[in-house]
Amino acid sequence: MDRSTALTALPGVGPARGKALGRLGLETVGDLLEYYPRSYEDRTRTYSIREAPEGEAVCVEATVAEPPRLSRIRKGLELVKTRAVDAGGMLHLTFFNQSYVRQALGVGEDYVFYGKVERSGRLAQMTNPTFEPVGKGRFTGRIMPVYALTAGVSNNLVAGLVERGLAVCPPAGRETLPPWVVERFALMAGEEARAQIHFPTGFPQLEGARRRLIFEELFALTAGMGLLRGRREAGHAPVIPARPREEFLALLPFAPTGAQSRVMEEVARDLAAGRPMNRLVQGDVGSGKTLVAAFAAWLTALGGYQCALMAPTEILARQHYDSLTALLSPAGLRVGLLTGSMTPREKRAMGEALAAGEVDLAVGTHALLTQGVAFRNLALVITDEQHRFGVAQRAALAAKGATPGAPPKVGRRVSGEGRGDSLPPAADEMAEGVPVTWECHGEAQRAALAAKGTTPEEETEGDGIQPHVLVMSATPIPRTLALIIYGDLEVSVIDQLPAGRQKIETFLVHSNKRERLYAFVRRLVEEGRQAYFVCPTVEEGEEPPGEGALPDLKAVTTYARELREKVFPGLAVGLVHGKMKPREKEAAMAAFARGETHILVSTTVIEVGVDVPNAAVMVVENAERFGLSQLHQLRGRVGRGAHQSYCILISDAANPDTRGRLKALTETGDGFRIAEEDLRLRGPGDFFGKRQHGLPQLRLADLAGDMAVLREAQAGAEELLRRDPTLSLPEHRPLLEEVRRLFRENADIFN
Repeated sequence: MDRSTALTALPGVGPARGKALGRLGLETVGDLLEYYPRSYEDRTRTYSIREAPEGEAVCVEATVAEPPRLSRIRKGLELVKTRAVDAGGMLHLTFFNQSYVRQALGVGEDYVFYGKVERSGRLAQMTNPTFEPVGKGRFTGRIMPVYALTAGVSNNLVAGLVERGLAVCPPAGRETLPPWVVERFALMAGEEARAQIHFPTGFPQLEGARRRLIFEELFALTAGMGLLRGRREAGHAPVIPARPREEFLALLPFAPTGAQSRVMEEVARDLAAGRPMNRLVQGDVGSGKTLVAAFAAWLTALGGYQCALMAPTEILARQHYDSLTALLSPAGLRVGLLTGSMTPREKRAMGEALAAGEVDLAVGTHALLTQGVAFRNLALVITDEQHRFGVAQRAALAAKGATPGAPPKVGRRVSGEGRGDSLPPAADEMAEGVPVTWECHGEAQRAALAAKGTTPEEETEGDGIQPHVLVMSATPIPRTLALIIYGDLEVSVIDQLPAGRQKIETFLVHSNKRERLYAFVRRLVEEGRQAYFVCPTVEEGEEPPGEGALPDLKAVTTYARELREKVFPGLAVGLVHGKMKPREKEAAMAAFARGETHILVSTTVIEVGVDVPNAAVMVVENAERFGLSQLHQLRGRVGRGAHQSYCILISDAANPDTRGRLKALTETGDGFRIAEEDLRLRGPGDFFGKRQHGLPQLRLADLAGDMAVLREAQAGAEELLRRDPTLSLPEHRPLLEEVRRLFRENADIFN
């Protein structure tokens, strides 16, 4: 038996259990050994019945005093009751729907029971305790791991399987980390840590195992990012010379902010350096990131190259097309649009114009990635809303900078006419350890190499021709977190809003104020404004309430009908959610943008959407169901025009921490402060809502809570890469394999 052995080959794991375990991602022994506990229970101390503290889960040693009695209360509900005693007291035991207990407990036998002791006068009782014979010590008398579970899988089952797996397949003896790293940072040995994390022999050992494995995860992540950065910095890119800034400023009807000017300078410096720019521009909603993108496109076009801007939705792409055409066409730039809804003739005409070099800036959706789309000399790729695009999509668009239609070739070098590595490389390419190169015959690539005093034949190993990449995100991310998520990117922050932008008044209200809210919205609509209503679910009963959540979650479909028929009769109420067809969503949002719809009821699909300057109210139902950063993004949908705007958060949550978190949003409009608070409170796993963040699925590390370990891991990884920039030395092979595993399992790590 080894790590690849299927769990269904283990005794007691039949097809049904195997299927249930599969829902947890557990299919092999190796999966099981790397399925770390989410928490632990201290079952090391045993109490007498009299001394057992009330309301705490503890171990009690006692003797079963009478045969267990089975009672069938009603269909689907069975009770088994018995009593256990020790020298000082009696413990009443009740088991719900566990009829096997009648045979499992023997009268006169000694057992350790683990559960919460409840007292009523002199009566002590436990409900559904875990138990086992005294001296057995499998699930009591130790620190017990607690695993995330699913229907049909008990904690004892997982713990028992892990124990069996460790016995027959002990952790690998080799070290992933170099010996000097283990010694310098006083880390537990890898083999010991992998055993102690499941069944620690004490709490100091548990802490040592956690620290070691968290360090290892963050070390591998940092090293992997460093490898990507090294690839990028080794390449060549078209040299796009800077131009007098006054030429571009003359196109603007306003003066840029100081933050915009600073980032524009950083972009211009990158484009002229001859190395591939790979820069993230992040800024709050309304901070003016599009202006920076326009500046980069303007420089690129005047330098003789093409630029492509990819947006996540068609309506947003059209919005960019309209605004960039108005801004850049007076400078002679030819702006084109390519989206999926265009007719075949329109797409063909646009494709021909791109291939002929008759379009300087192509704005579009994923349609820009289609196989038939070819550019004459693409030198700059811009993606809007970075966390909506995977690394493979960025790489696919960046690859358009190579020869149109040239097939990818795997290998270290393409002789003859040079090459153009896609950047950044997709995770699967990283995992295989070989770059993907494209044959490259364009004059732009020759010119870029000539500008560096080389020819394609003289090109050194690793110097691929790559387009520049600029990514924009309106989701503020704490800088410490951005360094991990975007480790292959330079990060620019626009931390200043344009002058005259109004503060969005934000309020937290109870649902009993709903009638006043409706009257307020109606009054604003009668004044000519528009409103959003956002709900957490699409349909009733779609999502079960979590711990502490309200049972009556607002569902967008029924709520839209209620608002249309009962609350706002006579007003046009639209509906948009993620389960609608793309064209239906586009049509609903376009109608709202044109002012044909007064109120738009939506899920968070509008988090990234079209600008509607006339929208002045954002109402969020069940606001406690959203992260602060997500709420801040939703709030940014309003306040884009000249009218005073409002964000109203509706929540009946009573938990003081929850209300404090929501209250924080009413007190600041600074997206970066909100992001820091959201990260501190919720952790990175929920940072952008349900798996929109693209963060690596780290098994143990908490990027918010483990910052001290993160800094140590970053320092160690940076020193290692200075010693061995490609991790090619034999002693670093285990670490390289761990990096490949991490990237292979997280193909969207750069989202």
